[in-house]
Formats: sequence, structure tokens, C-alpha cells
Amino acid sequence: MSVTLVKERYSSKVGEVVLGATPEQGGTRTATVTVGGDSALPFLHFEGQMPNRPVIAMEVTDVVPAWNEMITKQIGDVINDPAAWAKKCVDEFGADLIYLKFDGADPEGENRSPEDCARIVKEVLAAVGVPIIVEGCDDSAKNNEVITAIAEAAAGENLLIGIAEQDNYKSIAAAAMVHKHTLIARSPLDINICKQLNILINEMGLPLNKIIIDPTVAGLGFGIEYVYSIMERARLGALANDKMLSMPIICTVGYEANRCKEAYASEEEFPGWGGLEDRGVLWEAVTASGVLQVGASILVMRNPTAVRLVQKNIADLMSK
Repeated sequence: MSVTLVKERYSSKVGEVVLGATPEQGGTRTATVTVGGDSALPFLHFEGQMPNRPVIAMEVTDVVPAWNEMITKQIGDVINDPAAWAKKCVDEFGADLIYLKFDGADPEGENRSPEDCARIVKEVLAAVGVPIIVEGCDDSAKNNEVITAIAEAAAGENLLIGIAEQDNYKSIAAAAMVHKHTLIARSPLDINICKQLNILINEMGLPLNKIIIDPTVAGLGFGIEYVYSIMERARLGALANDKMLSMPIICTVGYEANRCKEAYASEEEFPGWGGLEDRGVLWEAVTASGVLQVGASILVMRNPTAVRLVQKNIADLMSK
């Protein structure tokens, strides 16, 4: 008996976004990274094309982070030097991108100046050839100053900068337009706000192929099911030709997974949970694999061992 495989046919596809700029394009990157372009749901190669594999950005901070020892011991002494840390992420851990987070710019912390932040970005750009993602601090007013200064200092590099949110997007969107960068648009797990923010940014004049969606994610066991449903609606919207939901998706997997107590709580405190080293790795890796299945194009990760597992997972899923 023969079996006929039923295939979905979609009217559109996810938009493609290029990150980074080579010397010929006005930047200094050794290569660019293209994300998006899917014409079917993730990894259903029999239904459509998936021309660009999902990529991994490894997180680097401008100040030594308060991450658990299972991660920091793998990074080593370079954790004190963002440029050296970024280089290790690329050369040893195989990162496709660097996600540089300026926690030190927060007025409640080191209150690092915008000029100092711009200097660090230029040092990281000099240390690695991959495209760079830059996020400021969690203080919105200071973040506007920091990202504006960075965008100007790295004009032409086509950084992916952020974070643009519904109540705070105009300054960062303007910096992206003026200095030729791409923008992260973050929404709080709300498909309507996600779409509306993209409309507002696009109405300012930033093209849709210069926007990456951050829908806000959650770690394994802490709301990832709801995240999945929001991301799925966005992907189905893109495939149904909703241009304001057609952008590739970035997910801050490392941050969210390592907020979960299962990723850092000691074996002494919870003896039934198993060894912390394996548990911490798997909590981040499984969180990443979950969002991959629903359309994440860029995974922001922390744990190098988890990165290796997810790199293999991506290679397996991309094999037709």
C-alpha cells in the first residue's frame, strides 16, 4: 500500500536579515551572518526551504558576571577582558556571533560612560571577525545614551543593537537608521505588542529587513510552553504573509535558563536532582532545543558545554 505524504503549502516566508559588514560593505567583519528565509515551519525540509541554519551568539559582559561556577570556570581568566573573552568564544567554543552586554553601564552599578562602552565595542570588533550584537544596561534612559554612542562609534559595522521596546524605541531606532545597524525589537510575550512595535519602528523609516524580533523567552519548566505558543503564532503569521511578523527571532536562552534554580542549585540542597554540572548544561541546552523547534534564528547562550550540544543538535536538524 502506498502512502501519500500530505504537505502544507505556505504563501510567504520569514524575511532574511544580514548581520555584520565586510570591508567591501563598509565594515571590518571577515564574514557576515544571514538569518531567516524559512518557507516552512522549522526543519520540515520536505515542505519548504530553510536556507540559513540557526546560529549561536555567546554572551560576553563588560564586567565580571555573577554567573555560576560551572560556567565561569570554562571561560577562565579571560572573563576579566571582554575582547579576550569574545576571542575565546569564537576560536575555542565556535560562536557564530558575540552578544556583548553592558551591565557595567547601569547607574546603580559601575555607571560606565557611553564613551567607555563604545571603546570596549571597538576592542571587541578588533579581536574577532564575526558580527557583534550589543545590548546596553537595564536602565532605559542610560541605555539610550550608551547605544547611541556605540552606534556612532561603530558606524557601518551593521551591529545588531538593542533593546527597542514599546515605551523606549525611538532613540535606538534612529541610531540604527543613521549609522546603518540592525535593531532588536523586544516585546513582553505578547503577539499584539510584538506586531505593533514592528509597525512603529518601520513607520520611523527602518526597513523590515533591519529588524530582529525578541519575543522574550523563559527557561525550561518556567513558562517555555507559553513562549512556544507565542513564537509559533509569529512564525505562522510570517508564513501567511504578515509582513509585520516576518522577522527572524532572537532568544536569550542563557540568561533565562540560568535564572532557573534547577540550573544552579547545589546537590546538597536538592540531592534528588542529580549532579549540578550535568543539570546546568542540560537546562540551557534543552531550553535552546525547545525554541529551535519553533523558529529561533539566533540563540544567545552562556555555557560552552551546552553550546557544543546545541551545535550538534542544529547540525543534525539541518541534515536533510
